[in-house]
Amino acid sequence: MSDVIYATGRRKSSSARVFLKPGSGQMTINGKQLDAYIVDSTRRQVVLQPLDITKTRDKFDIFVTVAGGGLSGQAGAIRHGIARALNGLNEEEFRGPLKKEGLLTRDARKVERKKYGLKKARKSSQFSKR
Repeated sequence: MSDVIYATGRRKSSSARVFLKPGSGQMTINGKQLDAYIVDSTRRQVVLQPLDITKTRDKFDIFVTVAGGGLSGQAGAIRHGIARALNGLNEEEFRGPLKKEGLLTRDARKVERKKYGLKKARKSSQFSKR
């Protein structure tokens, strides 16, 4: 077993590379601490969800590089990456709880493309009988 575990997480148009190694619970995202990069507490909770489920919040140091999309998509990508890394670390113990919460499955939903003749993907101009 190597001391650094690598996994990739994706959500919407965001992609996160997650490196997990035994440590004291430090999390660095794009060179910043977790609290500095993700200010919103709800999104921070989303990122920490796999660690809370497996009760490993202060057992690993996590280094993340994330790109693309907005904050919500990036938080989801980081969550997916952490869950996959934990699964790769100890599959017998962690796979069941992570799978039950749906954290190992990539969320395939993306923004629907805009169609010609419409204002957005489905929004059309107001109908008038005249």
